[in-house]
Formats: sequence, C-alpha cells, structure tokens
Amino acid sequence: MNVLVIGSGGREHALCWKIKQSPLVQKVYCAPGNAGITSEAQCVDISVSDFDSLIDFAVKNSIELTIVGPEQPLSEGIVDLFEENGLKIFGPSQAAAELEGSKVFSKDLMKKYKIPTAEYSTFTDLNSALSWIKHINLPFVVKADGLAAGKGVIICNSTSEGENALSSIMKDKIFGEAGSEVVVEEFLRGEEASFFVFTDGKNFIPLQSCQDHKAAYDDDKGPNTGGMGAYCPAPIVNDKIRKKVIDSVVVPTINAMESEGRLYKGILYFGLMIKGEDIKVLEYNCRFGDPEAQPLLFRLKSDIVPIMDCIASGKLKQVELDWKPGYSVCVVMASSGYPGKYEKEHEIKGLDSFNENDDIYVFHAGTKYSNSKTVTNGGRVLGVTAAGEDLVSTINKTYTAVNKINCPNLFNRTDIGKKALKYL
Repeated sequence: MNVLVIGSGGREHALCWKIKQSPLVQKVYCAPGNAGITSEAQCVDISVSDFDSLIDFAVKNSIELTIVGPEQPLSEGIVDLFEENGLKIFGPSQAAAELEGSKVFSKDLMKKYKIPTAEYSTFTDLNSALSWIKHINLPFVVKADGLAAGKGVIICNSTSEGENALSSIMKDKIFGEAGSEVVVEEFLRGEEASFFVFTDGKNFIPLQSCQDHKAAYDDDKGPNTGGMGAYCPAPIVNDKIRKKVIDSVVVPTINAMESEGRLYKGILYFGLMIKGEDIKVLEYNCRFGDPEAQPLLFRLKSDIVPIMDCIASGKLKQVELDWKPGYSVCVVMASSGYPGKYEKEHEIKGLDSFNENDDIYVFHAGTKYSNSKTVTNGGRVLGVTAAGEDLVSTINKTYTAVNKINCPNLFNRTDIGKKALKYL
C-alpha cells in the first residue's frame, strides 16, 4: 500500500522510519517532512493545514492509509474530511480530538466519569481568575485551555507568578486564542510518566511506558518545552501500576468517550503523575508524543501498519506487541533560545558519524537542506536515539552519539533517563 504521513517533526520521522519497514508498504510519502525524512519517504511540499491539497494528493497518488502526526490538524477536523472523501485515515475525529484540544473539556470529562485527576477551576474572565488564586494553596498550575504546542502549562510558586501567568495567557494572548479560557489546578507531586494505547474506541492495545522531560534544562529547571528527551520503558510504571493505569484510567476514558458520542480511534496518550500507588491524569494527547515516539518506535519490533489500518477501519484485532529487550533513550538537541526566540539555518555537522547497525539513529525535527547542507530550521532540531540492553549503557551510548554532532547553536539536557536509575 501507499502511505501518507502528515507532519514535519521528530515524531513524523520516527513514524516514516517505522512504516517504511513494513512489508505491506510499497511507498511512503510525508507532507511536508524535513531533511531527515527524505531518507525514509518522499517529501511533498504541502502544509499540514492545507486539507484540500492533502486530500487531492491522497486521491491522485492512491494513498491507502494516511497517518496524522501533529495535534493541530486533528483538532481542526482533518479525519472527518478525509473520511467524507472516502479516504482511510488513522486518528481521532474532531469531536474526539477535543480530549486534547480543550483542557476544560478533558477535566470536566474526568470529573464526570470519576477518572483521577487534580482538583481544578476554570475561568473565562481574567479578574475572576486573579481573585481566585489569592485564596488557593501554593504552588498551583495555570493551563491554557487550547493547543499551545506543549508549552501552555505554567507552574506558579507564588500568587504574583500566578497573576503574571494569567495576564500573559488571557490578556497578552501569548498562546493566542488557546488562552481564552484557563484551567487553574492543584499542583500534583510525584513523578510523571507517559502511557499510550492503540484503540478503535472499544478495544485497545497498550504500548510500553515512557518518561518525557518537559523542562528545558537539567534537573527539570527552566520553562516548559515540547519535550527535551524521553526514555522507554519507565520503570516507575511497574506491573502493579500498569494494571492500575489500565483499570482506573484507560478503560474508563475509552468508555467515557463512547458514552459521550465521541468514539475515540487512534493512538491515545495519558500523561500521568505517579506518587507511590496513587495515579492521577495530568493531560491527554490525541497522537504519539514527541519525543516519546522516537524511543517507543525504535524498540517496537511489531509492524504498526496493520494495527493502524485496522483502527482506521474501526476493527482493531487484539494482538500482543513484540518489543526489543532492554531500553531506548532519545535526547533532543534544540536551538539556543528555545522555547523562546532562536536563530535558524546553522549548519549541522557529524550526522554521518554512526549508522543504524550500532542501534543509534538520529531522527530529524527542525531541519532542512540549504546549499547541499543540513541546517537548523526549528526549535527542536534533532532527536538522537539509541537502544541497549541496560539503561546505563544506553544513556551513555546516546550521549556519545550526541557529542559527535557538531553545531554550536544547539543545546541539550545532560540528564535524560537518569531519574529511572533509582528504580534499578
């Protein structure tokens, strides 16, 4: 079959890399793609938001399965439009994607169906929100309701920080219309983990756990980003916790969406806070995480194409996923200044310093070709990913690869995966 992947980040590179390996696939296209994706797929210059051109391309090129990488087109209804045109597509409908597209919707859903999450209040009026935070416990969290590229969450350690966060989101519109409504919720203590399932809205297949690193700098300091690295599996999600997540979070959420008339089909992400045996949901995502997709797909031995194809058809077959033994680690190399302002078009050298036979792969995110050179073209630029038998050697292997890449304008965290060592 011919497959189209929509998106241009590290997640989409990992998807193209994995899909290309399927014996079911004849050709992979990616719209719009990036410099690295050209090794796995034919990139086509169509924006993720240009639905008419994407549909026209799918029809003309006999695309039998389209896979949506980023959240924005899902929230804008790309799945509905493709299906209306008789095209098979992997991802949730616009109504189901509201689970990520609106934090107010997801919090209200969790409250209604008794899915464990933080206590919260919602506001559309700035003054009401400013008044409220004067009387709540510190620290607390302010979240923009809509999509903000993973950056719409601000932890506030004082009332004044909360006032600045609310004003920036609701008045200054730093996240655009995503900040028209906000969620103010209690700060949850513990350790975060990422949990994913494939689902057709009734049946589901769990993947292995991951842990993302959202803060820009070591020791979880600095502003939130789209993710600075991840590793898989996360040992904090032991067998007991895994069962509890499935029983108290996964099944109730899938059932809740069906009860609400928003049958959920696709990959569903659960952002969790774990403290001892207590589990609470921080957020949902309606697509593969980025950078979690990189270590997840790098370790996954099973072919994902038949799974995605069955979900797009609404009939998921229950299968056990096969995984490589050991661990995988992804370290994101980002442009200096990210997640704020940053420069582009800095040359990246050393990308040919290793090969996949060493269980190392560099997934591209913000890159492009310029004058026959690979240059930076975004905030998060590369996801250097390695697999190994144990976590310590895999961390070391990943950072050895990172150090072979030369671009003075890039920075990275140096502690990806180290949180897990206390469990081993």
